Amino acid sequence: MAGRSKSGDRIEPSFSGRPARDDDSFSLDADDRVVASRSTRRGGSKPPPQRLARQRRREPREREGGGFFGFLRGVVYWCVVLFIWAGIGVAGLVVYYGSRMPSASTWAIPERPPNVKITAVDGSVIANRGATGGEALSLENMSPYIPEAVIAIEDRRFYSHFGVDPLGLGRAIVTNFTAGHMVQGGSTLTQQLAKNLFLSPERTLERKVQEVLLALWLEQKYTKDQILAMYLNRVFFGSNAYGVEAASRRYFNKSARDVNLGEAAVLAGLLKAPSRLSPARDAEAANARAQLVLTAMREQGFITDSEVKTAMSQTPASAKSYWSGAGHYVADMVMDELPGLIGDVKEDIVVDTTIDKSLEKKAEQSLVDVLDKEGGKLDASQAALVSIDGTGAIRALVGGRDYATSQFNRAVKAKRQPGSSFKPFVYAAALEKGLTPFSVFNDAPIRIGDWTPENYEKKYNGEVTIATALAKSLNTVAAQLVMYDGPDQVIKLAHRLGIESELQPNASIALGTSEVSLMELTASYAAFMNGGYKATPHVIRRVTTAEGKVLYENTYDSPPRVLSEQIAAQMDAMMMGVIDNGTGKSAKIPGWQAAGKTGTTQNSRDALFVGFTSNLTTGVWFGNDDGKPMKKVTGGGLPAKAWKEFMVAAHKGLSPAPLFGNGQLIDNPNNGQPMAQAAPDGGQPVTAEVPPSTTIGGIISGVFGGNENANRYPQAPVRQQTAPSRNGPVPPADLADGDGSGYGNVVPPGDVGTPQATSSVQPRRTTLLDLIMGQ
Repeated sequence: MAGRSKSGDRIEPSFSGRPARDDDSFSLDADDRVVASRSTRRGGSKPPPQRLARQRRREPREREGGGFFGFLRGVVYWCVVLFIWAGIGVAGLVVYYGSRMPSASTWAIPERPPNVKITAVDGSVIANRGATGGEALSLENMSPYIPEAVIAIEDRRFYSHFGVDPLGLGRAIVTNFTAGHMVQGGSTLTQQLAKNLFLSPERTLERKVQEVLLALWLEQKYTKDQILAMYLNRVFFGSNAYGVEAASRRYFNKSARDVNLGEAAVLAGLLKAPSRLSPARDAEAANARAQLVLTAMREQGFITDSEVKTAMSQTPASAKSYWSGAGHYVADMVMDELPGLIGDVKEDIVVDTTIDKSLEKKAEQSLVDVLDKEGGKLDASQAALVSIDGTGAIRALVGGRDYATSQFNRAVKAKRQPGSSFKPFVYAAALEKGLTPFSVFNDAPIRIGDWTPENYEKKYNGEVTIATALAKSLNTVAAQLVMYDGPDQVIKLAHRLGIESELQPNASIALGTSEVSLMELTASYAAFMNGGYKATPHVIRRVTTAEGKVLYENTYDSPPRVLSEQIAAQMDAMMMGVIDNGTGKSAKIPGWQAAGKTGTTQNSRDALFVGFTSNLTTGVWFGNDDGKPMKKVTGGGLPAKAWKEFMVAAHKGLSPAPLFGNGQLIDNPNNGQPMAQAAPDGGQPVTAEVPPSTTIGGIISGVFGGNENANRYPQAPVRQQTAPSRNGPVPPADLADGDGSGYGNVVPPGDVGTPQATSSVQPRRTTLLDLIMGQ
């Protein structure tokens, strides 16, 4: 119960078992009961009014701002702050790195390195040369599968983004973060083009910023199709191939115009890692990547499921490791000659050549066939071939066994001793001096100064006509003819016909000891084939720009006469004997008249056969690059066999035509008129007609017209001869006076052959029957 204090005040009861104090506070609850405050219950002192007010204001905020939502709001807040600062930083970097670039008004697409497109006579491509390795194609001209495949695997939003793809960049970041390493790039095709066009490959922040700025500029200045075309024509596809045309020809040996779906997938797959994914290096990896490309194309709706299945069978299993094919020897030759014809190449050009691609393939195959079959056992590792028509146009050229293994052009750049294949120049000079195919020389041991030439078989035949001597390649007679003609005269004639190499004026030139190239030797033989006109070897017909402007066109349509018609006809007939009855029997072509000459150097280091029909003149060489001797390989062996294989293939389907002069020997020492010959069957004499003066066009299928060059080279001087005699050795007696020998007082000694009487020493004439019977 409540009581009163001594002072008369009412005393309230204490619920704590203690008397109430002045600092105790009380309040009424809902039932009007007295309730002590919290501070009173704790026994603490009463807080001041200001503190109570602050507590009342704070408690609602604490209840509202605590827990997960408060944390989330804090994260958002600081992210916004960081984003703002990051934006400021990025803007600063862009401004800074952008200021280090040239003014945008000066930006321009750099010129694409010029391409040289080299074509055959039928317009087909032999090769492309230049820094890119292929011509530029528009999107309309290339296979539609190529751009679709590249977009699907490299930049699926190419046609919708503005040069930079934030979604693609974000996806790449997430993918790389999840994988723990770089597996996906975030650059668009526009960014990749910008980097390829303007920037170095180094990976720095500055380069990345500049790449983005340039990509934005490209998107503003060019259409999407233009950007895609520029990218596809410049991007690197591995194996030194830049652009889809170069890559397509490199890996599939076809134009990008003709690429199928499977091949397009392979090309697009190369962009990720051109070297590692190259089908030339790892066909399995290339095909696996191509499957991913096909899947991406299907997801993007570019192709259907059935097309995917078809493409699976189209992806190539492998590709050649390097550029291959004999045509590349031609392409290298073209590139060597171009600067001298048009100067520096500053734009895309087209070079039309004289090469027949079918003949080129047949030429390469003939060499490979013979080398594969017999080269190993005979120690012959290399071969070369040149085939030229009567105008000097090179129709086929093979510089070696395999271009991929060795790019050295042995047909053009290698100079080797021609051996006996040089003898036709010696014999032609002798005919110009007045001898005839029936002039007789003594095949016997001979000594010229300290030189004692021997025949290949070390046997001697006694008196023989020079026609027989050429057919059997008798060295002793050739040496005597050099002394009769004089080495200087032989050299002059060889240079006149087309030999450009320096020749040494010594007696051994008769056996081909001065080095020449196979191409110049073959071209010189063409003068025999075409009736006496110079056949300047050439492979470039015309050079034009990509738009068709003519920069160069050859002018070999008016060749000079370098040999009289009579001597050309006589040489053709004499060299026919080489194939019909002499050292070149392995070169016989069924149904065709053919002429030629074998050549073999000391110890069989080099073996050659050069011959012709009325259609082509072809030279073949076999040997080793290091000069290692072959095992008794002669010009009538491997070279003649390869020559025959090529020429038979080259003449397939053509109507046989006779050689100039119809292959008939003419004994005509005095006035240039045909001379009656005894008929082999004892009947009426047969007169071998020399064709009338004509232009080279009448000889070579009407290639050229006009007759203005018919007498450009005068008839060779004719030496007057006395009645023939069988007595005494030849050369003639006036050689002792140094007449025309080129040796002055150096003369053949008296022991040329078997000593005989020297009176009336002149070449004798014989009949065609004697020649056939070997008498």
